[in-house]
Amino acid sequence: MKDELTIGQIINTHGVKGELKVHPLTDDIKRFKKLKYVLLDGEEKKVIWVKLQNDKAILKLEGIETMDEAEKLKNKYIKVKRKDAAKLPEGRYFVVDIIGCKVSDTNGKYIGEVKEVIFTGSNDVYWVKGEKDVLVPVIESVVKEIDIENASIIIEPVEVWNYED
Repeated sequence: MKDELTIGQIINTHGVKGELKVHPLTDDIKRFKKLKYVLLDGEEKKVIWVKLQNDKAILKLEGIETMDEAEKLKNKYIKVKRKDAAKLPEGRYFVVDIIGCKVSDTNGKYIGEVKEVIFTGSNDVYWVKGEKDVLVPVIESVVKEIDIENASIIIEPVEVWNYED
């Protein structure tokens, strides 16, 4: 598991005093309000203040005082240390921990590796790349076990997926 989690990408400057406009890469933008420190290029930066705007966060970080300084940070990612990340409820996982997991069915047949998590609104879907690409709906009747420590996921075999051909 990674020690750092990406929570947003700087997409622009905001104002003239070094504020950063951030596209959040988390399912709850309100988490930004709780930030005390972030990692930017591996360097810890103190969060001075956060303002939320619709689906973006505006951050003022210590040491970034001008628009020119902020401009140089465009497209960079903001991270937090895993120990400082939001605590997830039972059965919820960080996307970074799901990607790369090996997927097998309950019969022991290897299906492939999770390459992407697709957010559909009703339930997530794992894109599993193997001999054939498989889209796995993340619902209780299909996903039987997720073991992040061992990077493995067990799913119920479904004939219509036809991944055995």
